[in-house]
Order: sequence, then C-alpha cells, then structure tokens
Amino acid sequence: MQHSELGTVRTLWRLVPFARRALGRISLGIIAAIAAHLVALSIPQFLQSLVNSLMDGGIEALLPAVGLILLLGVLEALFVLLRRWLVLTPGTFVEADMRNTLFAKLQDLPVAFHDRWPSGQLLSRAVADLGLIRRWLSFGIVLLIANFITLVVGLIILFTYNFYLGLIFTVASVPIWIVGFKFERKFGTIARLAQDQSGDLATRVEESVHGVRVLKSFGRGGFAADQFASQASELKTTEITKAKAIANIWLYLILIPEVALGLALFAGVWFAANDQMSVGTLVAFVATAMVLRWPTESLGFLLGMTLEAKTATARFYEVLDEPDLIADPKSPKNIAEPKGLLEFHDVHFRYPDASADSQDLINGVNLRLEPGQSVALIGLTGCGKSTLTALTTRLYEVSSGSITIDGVDIRDLTRWDLRSQIAMAFEEATLFSSSVRDNVLLGSNEKSENDLLRAIEIAQAQFVYELPNGLDTAIGEEGLSLSGGQRQRLALARAVAANPRILVLDDPLSAVDVDTEAMVEEALRHVLTKTTALIVAHRPSTVMLADKVALMQDGKISAFGTHKELLASSAHYRHVITSLDEENKQREVNL
Repeated sequence: MQHSELGTVRTLWRLVPFARRALGRISLGIIAAIAAHLVALSIPQFLQSLVNSLMDGGIEALLPAVGLILLLGVLEALFVLLRRWLVLTPGTFVEADMRNTLFAKLQDLPVAFHDRWPSGQLLSRAVADLGLIRRWLSFGIVLLIANFITLVVGLIILFTYNFYLGLIFTVASVPIWIVGFKFERKFGTIARLAQDQSGDLATRVEESVHGVRVLKSFGRGGFAADQFASQASELKTTEITKAKAIANIWLYLILIPEVALGLALFAGVWFAANDQMSVGTLVAFVATAMVLRWPTESLGFLLGMTLEAKTATARFYEVLDEPDLIADPKSPKNIAEPKGLLEFHDVHFRYPDASADSQDLINGVNLRLEPGQSVALIGLTGCGKSTLTALTTRLYEVSSGSITIDGVDIRDLTRWDLRSQIAMAFEEATLFSSSVRDNVLLGSNEKSENDLLRAIEIAQAQFVYELPNGLDTAIGEEGLSLSGGQRQRLALARAVAANPRILVLDDPLSAVDVDTEAMVEEALRHVLTKTTALIVAHRPSTVMLADKVALMQDGKISAFGTHKELLASSAHYRHVITSLDEENKQREVNL
C-alpha cells in the first residue's frame, strides 16, 4: 500500500471517468454558485449610488434602492437554492459507480491480494473514502471554484473603486496564500495518516466481532478492548492534530482579511476626508470587502476537504491500480466435450512474497487423474496439499509448469469457464448471510430444485428441514449460528449442487462425526463414479473412498497407487496413515 506521490490536481483529475456523467449538473451548480456571489457583489454598487444620493439630499431615491437591494437578496437566495438542487444528486451516482467498480475489482483480484490486505482497510475505502469523495464533488469543488472566482472578481471591483485601497487590501492579503501553501503540505500527510488509521481500526473491530467466541471463551474481552482503545487513541490524536491544523489556518484566514480591511478602511477615511473619494465609494468598498469575507474564510475547510478527497482518491486507486496477475487470456480456448481429465505437469509454486532463496512450496508435482477417477491426496501437515488444490481453480497461479483439463492449459480458459468445470469445498466452510437455498445453489448455473435436494441428501444436510423456515431460513453472518459440522455439510452440498466435471475437496468433513462421515462417503460414491475427484484426506476412512492415493512429501508426489499398494511399498505412507489414525482418534474424542 504505497502512498500516492501525485499532486492534488492530478490525483483528483482521475475522478473524471467516474464523474463524467455528473459533470453537467456539477458545472451548472458552479455557475449557479458564481451567479449567487456576483449578485451579492452587485449590491455594494447600488449602495454607492444610494449613499452618494443621500449625501446630496436625494431622499426620494431611498425606497426604490431598498426595494432593489431586497430583490437582489431574494435572487441570491434563489441561486443558492438552485445550486444545492443541482449538485445534490450527481455525487450520489458517482459514489455508487465507484463503489460498484471497487467491489468488482475486489472480486476480480486474486486471493494473494486479499492475503496481504486487511479487510478493514478495504472496507474503509469502500465506505468512508467514497463518502468523502461524494461530499467533495457535491459541495467542496463547487464552492472552491465559485469562491475563488468570486475573490478574483471582487478584487478587480475593489481596484475600480480606488486603485490604492485595492492595492493595500491585496498586498495585506498575500500572507493567506503563503499560509495556504504550507497548510496543504502539512495537512495532506495528516489526512492520509488518519484515513489509514481509520482502516486499521475497522480491521480491529471486524476481527473482534468475528472472533468474539474465542475472546469470550478465553476471557480476553478486556485485552481486546485495551487494544482497540490504544488504536482509537492513536486515531484520536491524529484527528486532534488535523483539527489543530484547520484551526490554525482559520486563525489566519479570519485575522489577515480583518487586518487588510482595517488598513484599507484607515486609508479610505483619509482619502474621503481629503475629498479624493466619495463616502458612497468608501461604503461600497467596505461592503464589497465584507462580501469577500466568506469566500476567504471558507478557503480553510474547503482546502482541508479537497486534500482529504485527494488522499481518499489515492487510496481508492491503490486498489484499482493493483495489477490482476490472474487474468483471462486474450484468446481463450474452450472444451467442447468436457470429460474431466485433470493433469499436473511439473507444477511449481511459491507465494509472491516468499524470499528468493526459499524452496518452492509445490516443488515439481506430476499427477494424472483420469475422467471419473477419485484420488485421495494425503501427507503430513505443511506439505502443500491445500495449496495444490487451490491451484486447480487459479485461486493462485502456478510459478512454473502447468495444469490441464482434457489437455487444455487452465490458463487458456476463462476463469468463469474453468470454475464452471471445477467445484471446491474447503475445510474452512464459509457461508453467506442469505438463505440455505441460496447458499447451496451458489455455484449452480441452473438453480434446479432437484439439484438442491440431491445435494442436501448426499451431504447428509437434512438438518436444514428442521430449521425455522426450512430451506428459506436465513443463515447468519458466515453461518456462525450453525455448528462447524453443519457448515461443512452445507459447503459440501454447495459443491455437489454445481454438478462439476471435477470435484476438489479440501478435507470438507473434518468437523463431522464418524457416523455422519460414513453416510456422506457412501452417498459420495455414487457421485464420484462420473465425477473426477481430488480429495485432501485427513482420515483413513476418506482414503478408502478413493480409487487411488497420491502421497505428497516435501512439495512433490512421492508415491501413487492404491491404498494396499502404498501400504506395502512406502514406509512414509504407513507413517502418514498411522498419523492420520491418531489424529482421527483425537478428533473423535473432541467431537
């Protein structure tokens, strides 16, 4: 996550592709805001004539002038109302488009990206940062441009009243620009730090909520609260620093114009006393300077909002600019008649952040699964079994070598086509906040009721019929309202319901009792007669389910054959089977 080195204008300019549809109304909003300010600047013109007339004894001009000034005030209010109406909606549409684009990008990025990025940082970008950009587009940029133009026009008008007074006022106001430049450099860094700390705090909240059962069971709620309070205190300190920076520039933005006006007024009184300018002109000059107070004072928070929008935009594009190293081929192939032949050809893999001198986690795997054949993949913990299964659907990309389906390299298939051929069930079963029906049919293209019922039966997940609303029962966040075994059975049902040519099972029954596992395995035998299956096994009974067994050792397939063949020929296989048996007995005790 690198901080953007682009300037403020160049960074914010990157919003144009998203804001293009809204630029029309935003531009009209800027015009309406400028019109409101110009109307306000025109009022002193009439005051000049009115005061000069009154000084000459022309009392009859009072009522028409007051009526005209009242009319101008109403017109200014109408322009302000029009500006608000014009800019209120477009920013919301831009925010929605950016959020949809960000979510689509997150879905498209490989798992390796999500391994590196804390979820709270992504959440803060999708919610807080985009909300800030919306407010800047709807309010910040409109007033920033309108107020700047108003200041330029107002200064020109001041020079038309009296060149020397205009010069005094302008020169005395120069320090504002110096202060503003220093403020931009300091505030940009602080704003970025605050947004990053907010993302870290969101990550802390998410982890604590998801892990609340662990925290409670170990009595570590107080410890988690202390950690949260520490991070919240850091964010509070940064926000206070931000507030102090804004307060400091407000001091100068209020003080400097007042000093400038005081100096100009002092000189103006001297000019009027010496008949070098009329009283009406002096009144108009002061009234115009007072109109310029709001555009000047607003520069503080408008600059602050602009710099926060800049850092929010930079943080948004940090995700969008992330290269997608696992992409669809430019000229994809397709498998006309899928059979389910899965082959690994000298496959190597190491994680992208692994050191250059470390050994590949997958270190030259060669394996062939015939159509309809089931192969159990076993080995000691850490030998690379789960990683190998993740390579089949390109959750990670092979470092070298290739994986083919029916002779076609999986990198030559679109990811959608590849993942329609293969269905996976993981040991860590993840369910979504939706109904049982939607969760099971998530990977099914046809959403068939028969596929749903069949998958539930095979996975021995009939417990869903006893839930309050049966198949339409809404599952809580990540399915934590269900037991581990129930979640695993629904995840297995989801894989089966997809009707894949190839089924990859990464120990999907580790939290299921032995009797239920036996029934699931018996039902799976009927499925696996027509489906190629790669099964990561942690129980001897699961090994018995497969036609062949692949023994993984040090990132390679060191032996391949039937269970009986490997028992007779491989000492390491016997050691692994014995280890699995011991783990199984311990798991049964825990269950």
